[in-house]
Amino acid sequence: MTRKRTKRAESAIDFEASLQELEKLVERMEKGELTLEESLQDFERGIQLTRKCQQALREAEQRVQILSGTESDAELVPFAGEDSRE
Repeated sequence: MTRKRTKRAESAIDFEASLQELEKLVERMEKGELTLEESLQDFERGIQLTRKCQQALREAEQRVQILSGTESDAELVPFAGEDSRE
């Protein structure tokens, strides 16, 4: 029996794949060996990937805030068992 991937797992994989593709595009463009048209296509794809990654990061940040119960005016408190030496 195969396990279905959760939406979160797929999102994490998508983020990693997008980031890896973006890094490869940057490397290609930095070499300076592309035609103008190829550069424009890579730039356009890079913008799409950047937006996708930014969205994934915003969603992850929201999940962290929800899970930790943080609010914008919340005060940070050390974990139990941590030294509070100054």
